[in-house]
Amino acid sequence: MSKPVNLNQYRKQKARTEKRSRADENAIRFGRTRDEKKLDRARADKARRDLDGHKAEE
Repeated sequence: MSKPVNLNQYRKQKARTEKRSRADENAIRFGRTRDEKKLDRARADKARRDLDGHKAEE
């Protein structure tokens, strides 16, 4: 005779697996490293400083 299966454990494990795979997909799609975020911030700050430097005084 086969071993009985706990359907609640099976359901929860399946949900965990799906959630983990969805999280991995999102990390690939949207995730950026700390260095990439820092570089983007630095570029935005430089662009803002350059723009402020070209403004005419009234």
